[in-house]
Amino acid sequence: MVARRFVGNDEDARDVVQDAFLSAFRSIHRFQGESLLSTWLHRIVVNAALVKLRTRRRRPEQPIEALLPAFLEDGHQASPAVDWRPTPEAELERKETQALVRKYIDSLPENYRLVLLLRDIEELDTEETSRLLGITPATARVRLHRARQALRGLLDPHLRGRSEG
Repeated sequence: MVARRFVGNDEDARDVVQDAFLSAFRSIHRFQGESLLSTWLHRIVVNAALVKLRTRRRRPEQPIEALLPAFLEDGHQASPAVDWRPTPEAELERKETQALVRKYIDSLPENYRLVLLLRDIEELDTEETSRLLGITPATARVRLHRARQALRGLLDPHLRGRSEG
């Protein structure tokens, strides 16, 4: 599941998991028990996924501007976001929304998607995220902000319809 979130498809995720287990096997003697074994293995999978992303054929970076909200001259959003209060059917719709969020996260340009996954899903801090991605903390913060804005823009039409209905 973790590998799939990062690399975006089952075939690459299987490769990542295989690479991670080989890496864990080779370095098990360095495991000092200062964390849970599962935590240590999780980090190895995340690192293997990042290596996979760096080594596979690079896709041209997609611009994110079209996904960001538009603003009026007075600084207010042209189409303000609505309150996302749950409806009585919220529990039934939760899984559908969860799948939609995953789909839209997967659709973000890679540089933004990776920062979002590391910060918001893996809950790493900005310093660790920037170190893993080889970028500055300032770049990580900007990409995270823009990724969150884009994700909200993608989700808003779907969730807006729910709150109005």
